[in-house]
Amino acid sequence: MRRADRLVQILLLLRGRRRTTAQQLAEWLEVSPRTIYRDMADLMMSGAPVNGEAGEGYWLERGFTPPPVKFTANELAALEVGARMLAARADKETADAAKSALAKIHATLGSTDLPIPPLYAPPMYSYPLERLTPIRSAIEKNLGLWIEYKDLQDNTSQRLIWPVGLVFWGDRWTLTAWCNLRKDYRTFRVDLLQKWEMSEEKSPPNISMQDYLLKSGADQETLAAFDRIHKQPWHSQDDSL
Repeated sequence: MRRADRLVQILLLLRGRRRTTAQQLAEWLEVSPRTIYRDMADLMMSGAPVNGEAGEGYWLERGFTPPPVKFTANELAALEVGARMLAARADKETADAAKSALAKIHATLGSTDLPIPPLYAPPMYSYPLERLTPIRSAIEKNLGLWIEYKDLQDNTSQRLIWPVGLVFWGDRWTLTAWCNLRKDYRTFRVDLLQKWEMSEEKSPPNISMQDYLLKSGADQETLAAFDRIHKQPWHSQDDSL
């Protein structure tokens, strides 16, 4: 990333946040904290409305609007391919949202005439993608699911689970959940679910995808990658509201 682009990105990351540390900015932008300190000093000297205190982090003055973001052709192509993959392999709500967002980006930037990237994702015609919506809803609401499940040996069981994540493997989705029957995490194939019903019971404390990865013995590279994903700025809420 060019330095000028990084400075703009810093302003975008600070927008809508009360405090952001140099360490957090460094992780998001994949540079050293020392680089962030230099960048912040230059922004302040240039007159950018940035404030900072030792031990408190950095923040923007209210009312500041960062300069508009520009996408490269490669970035737009990546968004196009991502929207295609979601349209073909995610639930309808997610697929429609991806297509709508991409259309808005193209319309705003006037980029609808860019070459179409030659990367495609064939639809999963026979896969029960509609099951992803209630599962995702349960995860977002931190609620359990009563399920009936038939495994690959045709054994059927009924159990209460608390889902923590959906994982796509290219040809199928799996659901990671805390199983009340086994008192441990279990992975279920979404296409093998026979019945499912939302429970009003909240998830037990400390049940999460991160906890599952730790207990499953995931290597440090996997844990670090997952941690980076969940520390990306788009997972943070605007705490100024």
